[in-house]
Amino acid sequence: MNTPSRKRKKAISTASDSKSAVNPDISPQDNQDVVTIQVTAVEVPELTEQEQSDRLHLERQVEKAFYLAGKALMELRDRKLYRSTHKTFEEYCRERFGFERRYPYRLMESTVVVDNLMKMCPNRTQNDLSADTSTPDSSEGQVLPINEYQLRPLIPLEPEVQREAWQQAVKEVDGKVPSGRIVKDVVQRIMERTQVPNTYQLGEVCQILAKDNPELRGKGGCWGIVSQVNDFSCTVRTWDGEYTIGLQHLKSFDYLPAECEEMQVICDRISRIYSNSLEETVLNLLQSLGKLNRPYLTAVEEKLLSVLELEYAER
Repeated sequence: MNTPSRKRKKAISTASDSKSAVNPDISPQDNQDVVTIQVTAVEVPELTEQEQSDRLHLERQVEKAFYLAGKALMELRDRKLYRSTHKTFEEYCRERFGFERRYPYRLMESTVVVDNLMKMCPNRTQNDLSADTSTPDSSEGQVLPINEYQLRPLIPLEPEVQREAWQQAVKEVDGKVPSGRIVKDVVQRIMERTQVPNTYQLGEVCQILAKDNPELRGKGGCWGIVSQVNDFSCTVRTWDGEYTIGLQHLKSFDYLPAECEEMQVICDRISRIYSNSLEETVLNLLQSLGKLNRPYLTAVEEKLLSVLELEYAER
């Protein structure tokens, strides 16, 4: 029974000796309650002039990333450099980069917005962002976004409103790069201040205006039937699908109700035939019908459409 007691006393004595070894100026009795730890302060050296220059250069490269990606995607799409391996640009982006259908268009749309924002600062040109320089970029001036998410709320706006909204967002964060949430809040306030009522009606026939909207490339001049009316946009059904389009990219044909109903019938007939697997000649014909600027088919167009309906109804 006495052996465990001796072991405990020995352990206590060892701990006390250990504390004394840490600080010999403290007595063993005091050492039971007080432990002095000396901490050496580590001085963090300031960045050298070269390090500051390197940091600025690397930060500029981070800012350029999404912009350069958008520029590259625009050239790949416009020159159809994907055509040797893929049928469509969307398929190419999905398989080559893992992009979902909407993302590459967001990058391209953001690039257009950045080009517009840079017009506010004459000292910051497009070359400042697009050039892949090996020396630090010392350009000063306009605060620019560092990712496409910050620009999404600006995309539907007119160029001058984009610049106004971005300047307000930068001001709210004391000259720093604002978050996407802050930009969205600023845009919402501007829209509420300048809101124009959406006067489009369900079933109305509109023409698509693709100017300054990369996502609508190839859709300029197409007509569509309004299937949903939103605050600042309409969802329209065209010959090859549905698209949600800002009011600034739509123009009403001002057709009579009976004419709108006739165009709805034509749209339904084309949609039943359309698919991505159609021959190029058939697609070209459907696309031409999708750009009619009158509320009826000519006799020849009616015959051609009827032949296609008979041909593809059997498949």
